[in-house]
Amino acid sequence: LLGYVAAMPLIGRISDVWGHRRIFVLSMLVFMVGSAAAALMPTLGWLVVARVFQAVGAGALVPVSIAIVGDLFPAGRRGLPMGLIGASAEAGGVIGPLWGGIITRYLDWEWVFWINLPLGAAVLVILALVLRPSPRYKARVDYLGGGLIAVSLAALTLGLARVGDADVLMVGYLVLSVLALALFIVRQGTVAEPLLPLSMFKGWAFRAANATHLLVGGALIIGMVTIPLMANTVLGQSPLEGGLRLMRLTAAIPVGAVLGGLACQRMDFRVPTIAGLALAALGFMLMSRWDLATGDPELTLHLATAGLGFGLVIAPIALAAMNSVGAGDRGAAAGVITAMRMVGMTLGLATLTAWGMDRFQGLVAGLGSPFRQAGETGAQFQERSLEYWTQVTDAGFTLYNEFFLVAMGVSMVAILTAALMAWSSSRRSP
Repeated sequence: LLGYVAAMPLIGRISDVWGHRRIFVLSMLVFMVGSAAAALMPTLGWLVVARVFQAVGAGALVPVSIAIVGDLFPAGRRGLPMGLIGASAEAGGVIGPLWGGIITRYLDWEWVFWINLPLGAAVLVILALVLRPSPRYKARVDYLGGGLIAVSLAALTLGLARVGDADVLMVGYLVLSVLALALFIVRQGTVAEPLLPLSMFKGWAFRAANATHLLVGGALIIGMVTIPLMANTVLGQSPLEGGLRLMRLTAAIPVGAVLGGLACQRMDFRVPTIAGLALAALGFMLMSRWDLATGDPELTLHLATAGLGFGLVIAPIALAAMNSVGAGDRGAAAGVITAMRMVGMTLGLATLTAWGMDRFQGLVAGLGSPFRQAGETGAQFQERSLEYWTQVTDAGFTLYNEFFLVAMGVSMVAILTAALMAWSSSRRSP
């Protein structure tokens, strides 16, 4: 996540200046080199370093792909291809865990990374055959500004990662993040050619799209963490079953992404966005009522409803942001809108961790001890132990149900920001 988020704004802008296809190729090469390095690393520490490097390349691929769609299609025809880009990205989240599980079952874990080399090479060959060079726009890249926003995002990620065990280092990271962001904003207002032109943020459509994507990221990560965690704890199911439950949500996202892309070509961006957020909120509301007796088909229906909703919003949010800026700023806009979702996921996960731990401790406070007391018979201990763990399970259900209600609330707030994604006249521009 660190490399994935921090690189997006800078590389998005570089792609506008150097050419989107060229930066896509460079990013794929970085991803492939990082994959090979991860497979060769002798220790966990070095593996983490290689993964960050790998993520820089991976993080650039999504916004640059979005920008390439802007190069290839006029504004009124970008909906479906944008939906297909989103569906492909989300399908990776569905296939990846299963793919990795199969590889590690029959081969060494290093092959999870080695397999990226032939796949990446195949992508580069196809790209060379079918995609002509992208237009390049004359501008200077504000590398200092890019460094400042990268430091801010990286420090925010590192700080929030420690929220479950708050300490002085966490505070230091967050202070550094705020300071770097402040310096970045000052820099953007004084440099002749800023990394992220302030004019991008003057339109309601761009600001509302970013705010909506921030909230979407927060709501989505709550669901993606809670669903398997709930299965593995209070439901007492295997990690595989937890993953299969989550897959019922994530498998519906690509379907929604394509439908949302088609809708964008026929109606206001706000319509599929609000409909998707309403479906996500409905899905979470239904999940908040789960108990030990909940099973299929209700389970699948609830998960697929939320997944379909999250898919519907992918294309319209990206298009609302990209179509509200000039052709020379598409990469930068795509980098910002994609990074905003990742920041939302980081904030959502941190909030879930901090509030969830405190809330659970409050729910189980006063339940007594699960250990055998002096003078207690075996039957008495067994009865009290059963009652204790029943209460703990009930507390767990209460907590997870509240998580789903929080995700529902975040989705509903996102409806308000999505309503501000005004229908832009630039939709019909080239």
